[in-house]
Amino acid sequence: MALGFLFLAASCSKDDCNCDIEPTPALFTPDVSVRMAEPLSLHPFTGALEIYPCKDGSSIYYGNYINGKLSVFYGFYMINEGDVYGKYNREIHLPAGDYNMVYWGTPKYDEPIHNTPQIHSPGLIEGADLSKLYFSLRSIGNDLYSPVYDLVHAVKPAHIGTDALQTSLTRVGSGLKVIVKQTDGSAFIPEIVDVKINIGNIAEKLNFYTGEAENMTKTVQFDLSRSEDGLSYGNITVMLFPSAPNPPLELIITLQDGTQFKLNKNLNATLSPNTRLTLNINVGKILPEGNPGDFTYDDWNEENETIDFPIVD
Repeated sequence: MALGFLFLAASCSKDDCNCDIEPTPALFTPDVSVRMAEPLSLHPFTGALEIYPCKDGSSIYYGNYINGKLSVFYGFYMINEGDVYGKYNREIHLPAGDYNMVYWGTPKYDEPIHNTPQIHSPGLIEGADLSKLYFSLRSIGNDLYSPVYDLVHAVKPAHIGTDALQTSLTRVGSGLKVIVKQTDGSAFIPEIVDVKINIGNIAEKLNFYTGEAENMTKTVQFDLSRSEDGLSYGNITVMLFPSAPNPPLELIITLQDGTQFKLNKNLNATLSPNTRLTLNINVGKILPEGNPGDFTYDDWNEENETIDFPIVD
């Protein structure tokens, strides 16, 4: 028996390893450099970046090696002016070969955007088909949804072992900024306690692989804030999934006594990827016991639109 144990120990002690475990392949850690693709310019990207390695020529998720073992943990980087910075990045480590890299990022801005975005992210497993996964809107109840993060996207092949990970990212959502004023230039009455915007025909989801919008049937709601001088209500830019053509807009004004004014009109514009619409809304003077009427548009050009409401007597 003693000789048997001695023989067993000798036969399996080589390099103190389990002989049935496959050795870890040689791994490479590529450099990362990204840019933002704009219609008229190309400039470095700043923000958070995620990289999902897929099998060559496909949308099938390969994974990433962490501590020498293949895992579902994608690459995560903080990027400043196109280059990686900071100490807490989760780097890509892969065997040499051809891969299809899927990039998702969230840019950082000097000008603030809506600070409470929400989104449903898909669960991820090794071997998942990313073309069957989606980012989707998050419900806030009553068939209404929250604004989303500003998302940028790219798909690009790379040969690990020789290539750096370089790409240009394209925005897949649309920005909307609303400014509401009274046509006579006066301050809004203090009895107004809440002003909201509902924007309809917004896409429910974005394909995780292609970045394309689907099911443009949802309504997103967000609040407008009163300016310090009381002359306007507005918002910092909110990010939305793209819309169907001429999405319906509803302005909801609520008074202290619970009275609500709801004014509706379809936009002339379509909220397309990589565009930001500044919407100027003019309303007639609002009185505590007034009744709203219909309203018409003034004019629209590419990224600015004006709506006129009649006087509320």
